[in-house]
Amino acid sequence: MAELLSEDAIAEALEGLPGWQREDDATIVRFAKLPSFVEAVRAVDAVAELAEENDHHPDMDIRYNSLKFKLSTHSEGGLTAKDTDLAAKISAVLDARGAS
Repeated sequence: MAELLSEDAIAEALEGLPGWQREDDATIVRFAKLPSFVEAVRAVDAVAELAEENDHHPDMDIRYNSLKFKLSTHSEGGLTAKDTDLAAKISAVLDARGAS
C-alpha cells in the first residue's frame, strides 16, 4: 500500500521530472518522440522491464516514433511515490535513447 502524495509533494516532484505534467488529479503524463520506430519500440520494451521490476505498470501508447506514458496508482486513487519514482526511471530510458 502506498500513501497518496500531497499537492505540494506532487508539484515538487514534477519540478525534478522534466517533460512530465499533470493530466488530472490522479495522473501524470509524458510525451516523447524517438529518432525512429525501432528506437520507440526498444524504449517501450525497456520501460516494460522496469515496470515488472517495480511492480507498477504505466499506460503506454506508441504511434510510430511518438510515445505517451501515463502513471497513476489506481489502487490508491491518485499519485504516490511509486508514480514519481517510475517516472524518473522512464525519463532515464527515454533520455538514453535520444528522446525529445
